[in-house]
Amino acid sequence: MQENFYVSLSAQVSLQRRLETIANNVANASTSGFRAEKIKFETIMSDAGADPVAFSSKGQPRLSTQKGELTKTDGPLDIAIDGDAWLGVQTPGGVSYTRDGRMRMAETGDLQTLDGNAVLDTGGAIITLDPTAGPPAIARDGAISQGGRRTGVIGLFVFDKSAVLQRGENATVTSDAVAEPVQEFSETGILQGFIERANVNPVGEISRLIAVSRAFDAVSTANGNSESTLLQAIRALTGAR
Repeated sequence: MQENFYVSLSAQVSLQRRLETIANNVANASTSGFRAEKIKFETIMSDAGADPVAFSSKGQPRLSTQKGELTKTDGPLDIAIDGDAWLGVQTPGGVSYTRDGRMRMAETGDLQTLDGNAVLDTGGAIITLDPTAGPPAIARDGAISQGGRRTGVIGLFVFDKSAVLQRGENATVTSDAVAEPVQEFSETGILQGFIERANVNPVGEISRLIAVSRAFDAVSTANGNSESTLLQAIRALTGAR
């Protein structure tokens, strides 16, 4: 049994997954609130043969918790999150979460993301403002006021550290765990007039992309050499030409 072929194949699968992840990070380097994705690799041991063989797993994706750079816009409907929390939004597929705080007010007064998803309050209800009352003032705790009158509260949500976040569309995520509303705002809150940029370092990601591409090519070359050596050995043993 040629274990080296299977080992190199597992390496190619892992490296291909890493290439796709890095390429997606680079493509979203200018997407507000985007969280970069990383891949955690593990070794899988097989004792099917006479000697144990180590294979590389395909990788477990996880989102980076590093904060993105804040950019001041002074827009009344632009917000950034200070801390590791998320905005709740109603999407066609259900409730999702995002750190992209660029918002707009629909003609009906519904507060929406630029993608048209409704922004939710702490109870999971859609926030409706008064289109005739002027720009809103948004406090650190998410309280919204217009003309000195409170008109809603933007919900901030957190996940348990063990929660698994899955990538959604337009910088949104979903989770296998229930999100809990933030109750204390000394370390977590909303900053009006700012937006958060993607937490992607384009130069670093491109450098990793080049390194992983070279590793993939090296594994492919090694696999080709092993196959050529095996064919030569078969020809020598069988007398084939």
